[in-house]
Amino acid sequence: MSAGRDVIAAFRGVRKTYDGETLVVRNLDLDIYRGEFLTLLGPSGSGKTTTLMMLAGFETPTSGAVTLEGRDLVRLPPHRRDIGMVFQNYALFPHMTVAENIAFPLSVRGIGRDEATQRIKRALGMVRLEGFEQRRPAQLSGGQQQRVALARALVFEPKLVLMDEPLGALDKQLREEMQLEIRHIHERLGITVVYVTHDQAEALTMSDRIAVFHRGVVQQLDTPSALYERPGNAFVARFIGENNRLNGTVEQVSDEVCTVRLASGARIGARAIGSPPPGASVIVSLRPERITLGGAPAGAALNRVPATVQELIYLGDHIRARVELDGGESCMVKLAVAERDAAIAEGARVEALWRTEDGLAMTPEE
Repeated sequence: MSAGRDVIAAFRGVRKTYDGETLVVRNLDLDIYRGEFLTLLGPSGSGKTTTLMMLAGFETPTSGAVTLEGRDLVRLPPHRRDIGMVFQNYALFPHMTVAENIAFPLSVRGIGRDEATQRIKRALGMVRLEGFEQRRPAQLSGGQQQRVALARALVFEPKLVLMDEPLGALDKQLREEMQLEIRHIHERLGITVVYVTHDQAEALTMSDRIAVFHRGVVQQLDTPSALYERPGNAFVARFIGENNRLNGTVEQVSDEVCTVRLASGARIGARAIGSPPPGASVIVSLRPERITLGGAPAGAALNRVPATVQELIYLGDHIRARVELDGGESCMVKLAVAERDAAIAEGARVEALWRTEDGLAMTPEE
């Protein structure tokens, strides 16, 4: 944990089971810093949503402590936690106008009419919905409904805003627009956001830090760039971004670099993650955009493996090339359209090149 950061909420030794046997969340220790955008990322059933619901008060930990500004939350009902919540299905009242929906959490808290009117006006301005006060949810687009839900979560000025897959029901273009919208609102207001998603691209776009969940455990907690460039284990490497996975055996290790013999007999250099010993079976994780075909990338330490181009797929800004390394390993390669060599065609013999530091050798997932 970073020294000197102001912790607004924390989990300590938190465990959660629904049946008394299977732990959905295992011994969770997690600090949430004031003003940050923290994303809980993971596949279905990984424990991320259960963690969010324990913070919101809709689930109770089996054991452990959950605190907000040092105050124990475990026995505090949701409406007394000073936490805003945005759901995937918006959860707007269909019979109420936009203004009435936004006013609802203010009426629950006994805020007077004049102050409520000013707060509603400010909240609508935050989400760019001025003039929509008298419309009902059925008269709004999906993106507008999500903005109303966000305004409702912000209007009572909570200490913390929780978002549970809030963009899951939107189409791709609107989803990407709303990602930036939420990010900009967070930056302007300086609010603390805890956001749940299974979409790793969304997490990379929006977050200050990301906690990657798997089997109820945080596998790695780090910045987006650190997770992408320096994954801590094979699961994180596989889940964050696209990867080629080459199977091999460690022959020797020197500092943080190891020599790996692939099934074909080819020897490559890679960064050693987690100190695999000589003789260990490893997976070498390699990003498609870090491989070149025929042209040497910058850097002295290069891996060179003969390959055959199996397939080329045109995707506008880049071409995806599926190549088969000599020995049978298959790899995907991303090639910029503007830099494509005309000699790279289906069936062509090429040389796949990448820097030693771009391959990550790590123990396979259990």
